[in-house]
Amino acid sequence: MCGIVGAVAERNITAILIEGLKRLEYRGYDSAGLAVLSEQGLERRRRIGKVSELQAAVAADPLLGKLGIAHTRWATHGAPTEENAHPHFSGHDVAVVHNGIIENHEELRDELKGLGYAFASQTDTEVIVHLIHHLLKTTPDLTAALKAAVKRLHGAYGLAVISTSQPDRLVAARSGSPLVIGLGLGENFLASDQLALRQVTDRFMYLEEGDIAEIRRDQVLVWDQAGEPVQRETVQHSEGAEAADKGVYRHFMLKEIHEQPAVVQRTLEGRLGKDHVMVQAFGPQAAELFAKVRNVQIVACGTSYHAGMVARYWLESLAGIPCQVEVASEFRYRKVAVQPDTLLVSISQSGETADTLAALRNAKELGFLGSLAICNVGISSLVRESDLTLLTLAGPEIGVASTKAFTTQLVSLMLLTLALGQVRGSLAAGVEAELVEELRRLPARLGEALAMDHVVEKTAELFADKHHTLFLGRGAQYPVAMEGALKLKEISYIHAEAYPAGELKHGPLALVDGDMPVVTVAPNNELLEKLKSNLQEVRARGGQLVVFADEQAGMSNGEGTHVIKVPHIADALAPILYTIPLQLLSYYVAVLKGTDVDQPRNLAKSVTVE
Repeated sequence: MCGIVGAVAERNITAILIEGLKRLEYRGYDSAGLAVLSEQGLERRRRIGKVSELQAAVAADPLLGKLGIAHTRWATHGAPTEENAHPHFSGHDVAVVHNGIIENHEELRDELKGLGYAFASQTDTEVIVHLIHHLLKTTPDLTAALKAAVKRLHGAYGLAVISTSQPDRLVAARSGSPLVIGLGLGENFLASDQLALRQVTDRFMYLEEGDIAEIRRDQVLVWDQAGEPVQRETVQHSEGAEAADKGVYRHFMLKEIHEQPAVVQRTLEGRLGKDHVMVQAFGPQAAELFAKVRNVQIVACGTSYHAGMVARYWLESLAGIPCQVEVASEFRYRKVAVQPDTLLVSISQSGETADTLAALRNAKELGFLGSLAICNVGISSLVRESDLTLLTLAGPEIGVASTKAFTTQLVSLMLLTLALGQVRGSLAAGVEAELVEELRRLPARLGEALAMDHVVEKTAELFADKHHTLFLGRGAQYPVAMEGALKLKEISYIHAEAYPAGELKHGPLALVDGDMPVVTVAPNNELLEKLKSNLQEVRARGGQLVVFADEQAGMSNGEGTHVIKVPHIADALAPILYTIPLQLLSYYVAVLKGTDVDQPRNLAKSVTVE
């Protein structure tokens, strides 16, 4: 997603703005720009492509100023062109940068054209800068004009605004898109991610939903959603807060497991409307393309493949869209019969997975309707070569065994399911609004699951002397069981397999005895009673059961049965929640085994060769 940087100081801030943009390059973007208030007035430089292109432009034609804003753009409205790049101006008086999507931009555009404003871009953002310019005619205070403007905006936004009329401040607004203020000595800063400002400060103030801020060199004022003045907490980050440091955690994997509520929140921000998913988050042509989709083909490898398998259940049950899921290394080497109007969805943490990239490239010759990449690295090959992209925003993942990348992939795939169903009109009444509300609660639910940490650590002792484990799941929990088995074998080197629970008596039951634990995920859904019958089959053969069960499922401990109660959650989102305890189980078993948790033998983080 896009990046914002802003600064007000007693020194030239151009280099600070550019360095901040460089630190946000991991988020993905297609253009970059900055505007500063110089002695000549508001001046701007914008370029398509990398921040290095913008940096070269500024070096060739320098900008000097003590107040400025900068931006990296990921196109949602209008193609990636210099005219569509931020910052956007209204005359030479007001400049704006914006993350998010303004849903009522067409209505506002028509209104502003009627007031005599000429538009130079195809973006939704340009309506904001003209609206603020118009309001300044009757409301000369920039902060007051911003407060009035946001009341007219429907959608998600993180905004930074500067004006020649008040050269001592920048103002900001947050709704559904994060903003953080960096606090300095005689200077202050703004960004969409504190990483952009780590070179100038270690003190930060995080704006909350609905906040408006006025940022000057020597003070910061904040108003909440109700318009009341508020004080937001100042947080000081040490160098240990960087992603490449384990901080208080023993391993990167454990740190990344515990980061999941925050990164899921980040993946959702700016992509949810009041009761719906913002389709434009997938790209400028998403709505037009999604309307034509009749089938979906997912290609991925490893953990990403398991995410795709969960998505098949969602796409077919919620959106009514037929979906095929295939391992990319198989897909690329077989003759594929493509169904009409099929969207190819590729999933990869790195965006450089060789087999997935090859599958995408081969698919371009096969007549697919279009391609969508779900990826964690915005500058990757997979992103550059796909028609549409949704970035997972998990941040750097150091541990080889994927954790937060997987859950953010699942969240992204749920957003895709709802977006496709919304555009095609195939969702049942009320489903989207209900699931959007559940998605808003999801980070808190994941936090509750992480509170099971010590219970799962104790349960891991059951596996200390074991060499084989069976994982069972039904429905969308079957791929979750597959992911649980993959995690256990990756980092503890215990042989683990996963099966649909209904397949137990078709062969795997022969393996069950007292030395082969059986791990089961049991949400409280329509398949629960059938799953309980499967578990009885295990107990009858002397098998040891470890059951992660919904707290409302009515399951309890018994001889050879260890029940770990999981917080209740809407059935559709249960695969995301139940992933957490399985990750913790694998981690603690590996610690007991004494293996190299973060760098397991024979494995690489990004598989860039066949």
